[in-house]
Parts: sequence; structure tokens; C-alpha cells
Amino acid sequence: MKLSLVFAAAISSFFVGATTALGFSDQADALTFSGISTGTWGKPTSGSTDINPNPIYTRVGNNIFTWGDANVCLPSPNPPTGCTITGSNKLTFTGNSFSTDINSVFKIADLAYFNGTVLKGTSVEDVPLNLNVSFSTPVGISQVFDLKLRLVNTPNDATNSEEENADFVFIDENLSNPTFTFEGNEYTLELTGFNADLGQISIKALEGGTTKTAIYAKIKTIPEPATVAGLFLVGMYLISSKKLPKKKH
Repeated sequence: MKLSLVFAAAISSFFVGATTALGFSDQADALTFSGISTGTWGKPTSGSTDINPNPIYTRVGNNIFTWGDANVCLPSPNPPTGCTITGSNKLTFTGNSFSTDINSVFKIADLAYFNGTVLKGTSVEDVPLNLNVSFSTPVGISQVFDLKLRLVNTPNDATNSEEENADFVFIDENLSNPTFTFEGNEYTLELTGFNADLGQISIKALEGGTTKTAIYAKIKTIPEPATVAGLFLVGMYLISSKKLPKKKH
């Protein structure tokens, strides 16, 4: 059998399957995902023992997470002690209801970040976020997505400005986006950042201040392996057809 006929037969089979796959894709694109989110914080990673030999944290398994030793006396003119205790660093996760289409950015939760006082060596490096999403009908499933936030505590220096002493929270982009399945189609939930339009992956809070923001996400379809392989086959066929010598009569 000629090579071109082999490709033609394969291409024909691909387009039959692709037509069916695209039918499923159209149905998926028309699907609206709605539901409600909640979240709890997991056990953090303290990082190097040289940096954080005595990590302190509380409220694992709750929607509020604190870290760092806050029993630090900061100079203050207020009597009678002459010092101020600001409290530990704190993250507060608040879930919300949502309704979204495929590939549309939507708010999945609110986040408040308080920059307290953290004694050197008592901080943590990152904290897992167990995001529980309960989808309404017709999806009707509830699933926990494992995510992570990185925490950057800047050593405070009296000679620095407030901005230079600010602490940061980052969405960890090194993790694979979690997936779920509905009616045989696979989807992924991707955190897009703290800003609906700019894809901002970090927030900061000044010393003693609170930053309130929102976490945004996007639901996307995952292409079937057969469809991806078929597109590769089409490309190979087009390339080979250009290279095949024309038959002389």
C-alpha cells in the first residue's frame, strides 16, 4: 500500500474521531459551572532549619492560619509597658459562591493577609491550601484541590522604608493544576492570581497592616490524547505530501 494511502486512511479515521470529540467539546464549552468554595490550611513547610529552627504556627485544619512568634516587644510610647504586641502573621480564607463558563476567569474566594510581628527563626516557608469546591447540578460533585501559597517574611530594618519591610504571599506556580472529571471529559482548575485581569500572583502587606484581596481561577478542558495525536498526524501528512516526488507520466 502506498504511503499516501496509509496517511489518507489514518487521516480519515482521525477526522471521524475528531468530529465526535469536537461534539463533546462543544457540549463542554456550553456547560456552566456553579457552586460554592470553602478552604482550610494544611501543615506548613518550615524550610531550612538554619533559617527557621523553631517554626511556630497555629490553626491547621481551619480557614485561618497564623505563623511566627508574636511575643515580641516593639518600642512604643504607650504606657505602662512601653511596648506593643502586634500579633502573628495571619491568612484568612473566605470561600464564596460562583458561576462561570469554560475558560472564563472568576472569583473563587477572598483572602485577607495580616503582616504581624515574627521573631527571627520562628517563621514558615509555605502553607498548603485545601480548596474544597462543591459543584451544583448538573455537575453535582465535590472535590478538594490541593494548592500552595509561599510566604516571604522580610527581616525588618529600621533604616528601610515601609515598602522595603513589607511581607509577601505568592501563589505557587510549580504545582500541577488539579483536575476533575465530568461525563467522561477531564477539566483542570487553574488559579490565575489575585487580580482578575493582570494575573497577579503575589500580594504584599506593610508591617502591622492588612491586605484584602480575592483569589481568581479558571476552569479549562483537557484535550483528549487521541485528538492531540491526530493533530500531529495531520501535520506529518502535510509535511510528507510536500516531500513526495511527483510521478512522471
